[in-house]
Amino acid sequence: MMESTGGPYLNTAAVTSPVGTARLLQMTFGCTTFSLVAHQGGFSAAYGTFCMFVWTFCFAVTVFIIACEFTHLHSCLSISWGNFTAAFAMLATLMSVTAAVIYPLYFVQLDCYPIGCEVRDFRIAASVFAGLLFIVYAAEVFLTRAKPGQVTSYMATVSGLLKIVQAFVACIIFGALVNDSQHGKYVATQWCVAVYSFCFVVTVVVVAFSVTGKTALLWFPFERAVVIYTFVAVLLYVSAAVIWPVFCFDSKYGSPRRPGLCAKGKCPWDSQLVIAIFTYVNLLLYVVDLAYSQRIRFVSHL
Repeated sequence: MMESTGGPYLNTAAVTSPVGTARLLQMTFGCTTFSLVAHQGGFSAAYGTFCMFVWTFCFAVTVFIIACEFTHLHSCLSISWGNFTAAFAMLATLMSVTAAVIYPLYFVQLDCYPIGCEVRDFRIAASVFAGLLFIVYAAEVFLTRAKPGQVTSYMATVSGLLKIVQAFVACIIFGALVNDSQHGKYVATQWCVAVYSFCFVVTVVVVAFSVTGKTALLWFPFERAVVIYTFVAVLLYVSAAVIWPVFCFDSKYGSPRRPGLCAKGKCPWDSQLVIAIFTYVNLLLYVVDLAYSQRIRFVSHL
């Protein structure tokens, strides 16, 4: 007869706790959403493909997280599990809200013609569940976020969550850059592209080191390096926030108004405006990040 030498093999709290319940709802809503779209709702073009990728990717990772926590297999992985789950929850929140806006915007209509009433109803239902999916991912971020004075994973802190948002906003900027933004027209705008690229790469590296739990292996204090980098990123984004609008919207270099003959979806001015807006968004995020990073201490093993 075998004797029990440890705790239970299955972790029921992984599905019964508030966070576990949120993840079960994520799995349910995610599966429902892409099933409705795949069965009858339909999708097309890059926008529809992006939405389907978001729903299937988030569903797959959520199932993986639930399975690992329920069976304790996450203890066998050589990563910082707390940082991984916190980072994914924030990323899934951003991706799901984007899909929840894009899909109804491009695929939902109130009239039955020409797609038919059944397809319309499936698309409306998919949009509803896509919205619910965003809500439950945001709920997980809210439940797992670091509280004042609490010892928790870095990615669960405001600074850690902001790293994910900064990288996501940078991806939006890159998307606008490749959409005929004419960024190579001036050396000054090329400098802005270099700023976006540098900050994105370093931010991803910070997230990667935190998620893998390898910060303690570095020969320099990772905490201080992150704060210094955030300060440098603020300065770099200040320069981009000044340079980009001048060289795109000043009458000497660009156009202060949208050209009348610019085609919708293929207008360089539109892309330049998107880049300008999200440059200021990321600048604000880095400033807030710098303020919060003064008040936290890294814990890599959680």
